[in-house]
Amino acid sequence: MTTQDKHQKKSQKLKEKVDASIAQATEERGLVLLITGNGKGKSTAGFGVVTRCVGHGYKAAVAQFIKGTWECGERNLLESHGVPFSVMATGFTWDTQDREADIIAATEVWKEAKKYLADPAYHVVLLDELTYMLGYKYLDEKEVLDTISSRPPEQSVVITGRGAVASLREIADTVSEIKDIKHAYTAGVKARKGVDW
Repeated sequence: MTTQDKHQKKSQKLKEKVDASIAQATEERGLVLLITGNGKGKSTAGFGVVTRCVGHGYKAAVAQFIKGTWECGERNLLESHGVPFSVMATGFTWDTQDREADIIAATEVWKEAKKYLADPAYHVVLLDELTYMLGYKYLDEKEVLDTISSRPPEQSVVITGRGAVASLREIADTVSEIKDIKHAYTAGVKARKGVDW
């Protein structure tokens, strides 16, 4: 048997396995995607889903918690393509150091997020850095989970942030954890416009 024959036989077995898995996936509905972990790229992955959604001609919306004082390249692009953003705009909690003000700001963004999550016109809703809002108890966990669970059936939700509470992991259809192996920032390299933000 030649190397090509061996390769073709191995590839055919793999193809049959993949095809069988695809054939078993028959349910079609909106998903809850959770992207968590200590590594870099959670929001970037979430915005990738939003970009993919818009690229296919669907509507998407973004609620951004924690961040918001820096210019956001994704927002610059996506708003020009009709994607609405609700942004906490207080910056990181370690900058504000004002729990009550942060809770008020988070609540305002959550009010807008709830509108997105109730609107079947939105194919994808990104809840960027929502995990912190539950971990810090800025938002009511039960209300957030109930709202996500009762969204329109065709709507998908992407949730990002470190330290996702167990209840978010439970309701998610897909959970991806980004691991921190090495980060330029810890070596003293500044965040770069157009790459990091």
